Amino acid sequence: MLKDPHSHFSPQAHIIADEGFEGGVCVGDIRSKAGISQSTTSQYLSILLQSGLVEIKRIGQWTYYRRNEETIKKFEKYIGTKI
Repeated sequence: MLKDPHSHFSPQAHIIADEGFEGGVCVGDIRSKAGISQSTTSQYLSILLQSGLVEIKRIGQWTYYRRNEETIKKFEKYIGTKI
């Protein structure tokens, strides 16, 4: 879903183009779409953040996540050459 957030989530009201965090999705929207609890969502996102697969940005009281495309591309390249 985070690969194409515009197709899977409604427009993110607090993301401003000038903020430089296009494609970010609010935790609440991710939780709602995934259909899992807040604590489980936070735990999964924390694991993805620690692994570098997602980036995070707080805007006011909202927390947004998006894919870390640079890390994902490196991971794809690694898999392609090592496996």
